[in-house]
This record gives sequence, C-alpha cells and structure tokens, in this order.
Amino acid sequence: MLILLVVVMLVVLVFLASEYEETRDQAALEQDAETVANDIRSNLLHNVQTLQSLHSVAPSVDAWSAPAAEFLAQRREIVRLEWRDNARRLIAHRDSLYIPDLMSYFDRSQALPEMKIACDNALRQSGPAYSSSYFWPLSSGRGIEMIEMCLPVASEGKPAGFLVATYSLPGMLAELVNKEMLRGRGLGFSDADGTRLAMLSTLSGSRRNVTARAVLDLPGYTLMLQLQSLRQVRGLFPNVLTAMVGALSLALLSVLYLLGRDIRRRQRAELEVGRALAFRKAMEDSLVTGLRARDMDGRITYVNPAFCEMVGLSVEQLVGTGLPAPWWPPELVDEYQHRQQVRLAGKTMPREGHESVFTRPDGTRFPVLIIEAPLIDAQGQQTGFMGAIIDLTEQRRVEELNRASRERLQATARLTTVGEMASLLSHELNQPLAAIASYASGTLNLLEQPTPSDPLHAELAQAMRRIAEQAERAGRVIKSVADFVRRRERVREAVTPQSLVDAIQPLLSLLLNKHGIRLQIHIEPGCPPVLCDRTMVEQVLLNLARNGVQAMPQGDPPAHSGMRLLRIEVGQLRLHSGETSGGRARKIWVSFAITDHGQGLSPEVAEKLFTPFFTTRPEGMGLGLSLCRSVIEQHGGALTHEPACPRGTVFRFTLPGADPSTIIRS
Repeated sequence: MLILLVVVMLVVLVFLASEYEETRDQAALEQDAETVANDIRSNLLHNVQTLQSLHSVAPSVDAWSAPAAEFLAQRREIVRLEWRDNARRLIAHRDSLYIPDLMSYFDRSQALPEMKIACDNALRQSGPAYSSSYFWPLSSGRGIEMIEMCLPVASEGKPAGFLVATYSLPGMLAELVNKEMLRGRGLGFSDADGTRLAMLSTLSGSRRNVTARAVLDLPGYTLMLQLQSLRQVRGLFPNVLTAMVGALSLALLSVLYLLGRDIRRRQRAELEVGRALAFRKAMEDSLVTGLRARDMDGRITYVNPAFCEMVGLSVEQLVGTGLPAPWWPPELVDEYQHRQQVRLAGKTMPREGHESVFTRPDGTRFPVLIIEAPLIDAQGQQTGFMGAIIDLTEQRRVEELNRASRERLQATARLTTVGEMASLLSHELNQPLAAIASYASGTLNLLEQPTPSDPLHAELAQAMRRIAEQAERAGRVIKSVADFVRRRERVREAVTPQSLVDAIQPLLSLLLNKHGIRLQIHIEPGCPPVLCDRTMVEQVLLNLARNGVQAMPQGDPPAHSGMRLLRIEVGQLRLHSGETSGGRARKIWVSFAITDHGQGLSPEVAEKLFTPFFTTRPEGMGLGLSLCRSVIEQHGGALTHEPACPRGTVFRFTLPGADPSTIIRS
C-alpha cells in the first residue's frame, strides 16, 4: 500500500507539473501573439505616415514616380502603389520589382471593387482604410492573398485624390514581424470565420503544438493572427529527482550484492555449457543426417560434416554464404528463392518437411527431405532456423522399384481376372438366357391361344414379350463382349438414333422411377441414321445413363429445384471442315449427349475418369467408362465430358452417319 501511495503521489505531481507548464506556455505564446500584432500595426502606421510625406514631397506626377519606386524597394510587403484622382481614375502607378508578373495574368480592373470600397471608407473616415482580402492569381500558376489600403491625400488644403497601396498578406507576415520571435514557430493570417488566408511558416500537426490567436483590427477590415509553437519539454521537480537518486542509490547496493552472486553462478554455468557443447559436437559429427543452421537473413551459421559431404563443399565454403545457395539447381533458383522467402517470413508451420533437389559441384543431383524449425535462443527469441537434411537417393530408388513391380503385378492380375470373368460369364449365362427365352416363347404360345378378352391376359402377354426381348438382348450383349475381347470381326449396320434410345428406354425408365428422376429425350428432326454395332452402342448409352442416375442420389438435388432430370439429346454435328477433294460430300457425324445434374466431377476425378480400374464407387470395377470409350473409338468417334450448367456433367460421344440401307463389315 505504501508503494502504491508513493506511485500515486508521483503521478499526481507529474500531472500537476505538466498542467502548470502547459498553462504557462499558452500564456507566453498569447503574449507573443499580441506583440506580433502590435508590431504589424506599428509598421502599417509607419507606412501610412511615409506615404503622406511622399505625396507632400512629390505633388506632381513626374516627381512622384521616382520616390514611389524607392518606397516600394524598401517595403517588400507592398506589391503595387497607385495615385488616383478623386474619381478613382489612375494617375500614376508603380509595381514592386519583387513580383514582376503581378498583372500579367489578370488585369487590375479585377480588383477595382475592393479598392473602391476601401477608398469610400477612407473618405468617410478621413484617414487610411483597408479592404477585405482577396486572392490574386499569378501567371506561374501560383497566387497570393492581398488587401488594398486607400489613403486620401490633399494639396494646398484641397483633395488631391487617393494613394492606394496593395499589400501582400504573406509579405506582411515576412516583413512586418520580428524574425527572432518567429524562430521555430508557425505564423499565419486567417479570416474571422477561421479560413486560412496566408501562412509564413507551419508546424507539423501534433498534439505537442500550442496555438494562440490575436486580433489585428485594421480600419475597415479585421484579420486574425495565428501563432503556433512546440510545447516545451521540461524535467520533473527537483525534489522528485532527489528522491529518485536516493532510491537508485539503495538499488545500486542491492545490485552489487546480486552481481557478485551472479558471477559465481555464471562461472559454474559456463563450465557446464562447455561440457554440453563438447558432447553435442561429438554427436553432430557422428550423424549421417545433414544439419544446417541459418540466421534470419538466410546466411549459414553452422553445418555439420554430414551436410558438407552431402553437397560436396567444405565448412569454409558454406559458412557465411547466403541466398541463392550454391547447391541449388540453376533452373530452380527462382522457385527456391521464393520458397525460402516464405520460410524466412514465418509463413510455414514449424517442423514441416518438404522435398527438394540438391546439386553437387560435379553436376550430380539428388533428392533430399528438409525438415526445418525455428532456432530459439535462451531468451525465447528466434535467431534463425535449424534444418535437418536427409538424402533420399537410395529410398527413392527402392520405392520406384517397388512401385513399378506392384503396378505390373496388379495390372496383370486384374486383366487376367477380367478375361476369366468375361469368358466364364459368357459361357455360364448363355444357358440360363436360352432357358429364359424358351420359357418366354412357350408362355407366349399358350397366351396366344383363343381366350376370352381379358385386360390382364393382354398385359401378361406384353410382359412376356418384354422378357423375351431382354433375354435376346442379353445374349447379344454377351456375344458382343466376347467378340470385343477376342477382337473378332463385327457387323455394323445403319441404325436410327430413335431405335437406339427406344431399345434402352424400358430398362432406363424402371431405374429412373426408382430414384424419382424424370427422363427427357430430344432427337433432332431429320437426324440421319448412324453406322454402328447396335448392341454395343446400346450398352454405351445405357451405361452412361446409369452413371448419370447414380450421380444424382436421393435428395440431391432437391426435387423442388426442378433439376432431378436426365436429358438425352441427339443431333447432327455441323462441321465446317473435312470436305474432301473433288467436290465430294463431307462426312456426317451424329452427336449423343447425356446430361445429369449431380455434383459434377472434381479436377482430380476428371483426370483419371477413363483410366481402367479407377472408380469412385465402392461397388464399382472401374471398367465401364474405359470400355465405353474403347467402343466409341473403334467406331471412329470420340467420348468426351464437360461441366453442365448450373451443375452436373455432360457426357458426349459421336458416331459416323450413314445411309439407312448401308451395312459395312470391318
């Protein structure tokens, strides 16, 4: 509590001293501002008296010009001196030599209203009068703020006109004020409403500035004089300083005692540190992992023998080197430089390993794994980075051999399994399918006997026909797959796109109804038939449609969004090239597009989509799209995919068009 009380007293004393000094500085500055204003008034009155004597000495125009020029040379604050008659017409004038382009941009007539107002006020007051300030532009792109002073003159007791002196406000500040008083201060004129008119000097905006204002009341016009000064910084009271010296003396005795004890502890610690350093050096020299320490600027401060042997350089060649490192490959210098800048800026998580490539002086390159972490000193400050470098040459060689062996074994095993499965399925399924077809034919023969008209009888007959058709189609599929595997010659025929879609529509409708998806089919009118293996192309269409249904699981997208739709579009491609020589017709191509509105394909999946055995479904084999592409390419077409709008995927393949009666064996 006593310490707290002392602290509060010190704070209060400092606050009171600061307030006292601020009040004193403000009062002194206000007094100086009044002094400056009085100096300006005195000098302006002196100028009036000089002008009156000028007119009495030179009452004629010829005699007036020379004294007026001499007067302007001595009064830099006056930029123009005029002698006007009682009607305010110009009799004679002289311009200041210090502003030669005063009237080169605007004519003097632009300032006549201010001059006439000042002369009217001077005539009423029988003495000098000042106009309000106005801005006068110069030809150099600058400008000055000026006021007019009008003084009535008389000759032999009769009015002889007016002497008009044009004052420059910056000139008044520069010439009519004591220069010593303005050293290190800011001085300026402002209007009564606070508008800044002219500044002689300014101080940067700071809370340490003190500002004082004084009124410069001139006949006919009032100016505000603004004086700025930096707040002086003074020390604390002497008694506070004495108390602090006493406290520091007591503290010094305590420090001396603690210092002696610390020296003894430091000696023991240095001995222990020396032993630890020797132990660490022996460990680092025995490591096969390269160690490298760098400071915050990227310069190497330490390397162990393993790192020197790894890069083929000595310790003297490495310590002190910066970026780019001598072991970087020349073509990767920019990439490594950027990565090191990110690392040195602290944007990479500590202990995050990354792989790189190093090169030796003989040109050999080898992969390495770099694990780097901040280097923290005893005070907890980061002084650099410590890195561990592991040579991955042997590991990469072994991994590559293992990977190649595994891939060859897996590919061989999978292809063998697929061939065996295809042969087994084609052999085993032929008999059940033949039995299904026989039973369906026998049932149809029984149903076709004359019976009473019954709707259920007709529907049952239709169902049996469908069973027979699908059994026959399954047999054709198995035969086509077997021919495809054995590369046998196949017959291609001209088939209309409508018949291809109609063949898969019954099976596809059952699948779509199960998942709540609508089917939309659009076949371009006049679309030509295609030349293809009917069974294989039907399987391609069915497989792509099933993939589209599986891409739209239940609830995605929502049913109310109107996007649970599978669309099949068929149309003729309009090619602008490919016309053969001799005026023969160009080849006709028909495009089939299957569009779903699922989640779409990510870039990683799209890259491997047609790779054999690649699948995103747990139950998939990864052969469907690969076989589909092989079938289409054997027909001379192409199978591609692209994103659908607003979401989903469009699978598109092309088939050659042909005359409906054409049949080609290939």
